[in-house]
Amino acid sequence: MPAVDKEIFYKDVYSIVKEISYGKVISYGAIARLIGWPQHSRMVGKAMSQVPPALKLPCHRVVNSQGKTVPGWEEHKKLLEKEGIVFNANGCVNMKKYAWVYEE
Repeated sequence: MPAVDKEIFYKDVYSIVKEISYGKVISYGAIARLIGWPQHSRMVGKAMSQVPPALKLPCHRVVNSQGKTVPGWEEHKKLLEKEGIVFNANGCVNMKKYAWVYEE
């Protein structure tokens, strides 16, 4: 498998994130699959941690595969709740109910 070009990878991640619908979420792994690098969900997380503020991406709509928010980012849950997302008793987003499906 060829090496990942970080710049192109990040650009592809950001192009998906900007499309996430209001009130929906997607996982790091789902983004990795959408851009053709299914084994690189951690790299998606790294890209998300380095989003240039000028892009104004809805980063809060990206969660892990269990629907967990980013540890230490207290505002993450609040931003999702503002969009009508309800959390399960375990503190996770119901991925079946709120998962965003990419449509080309």
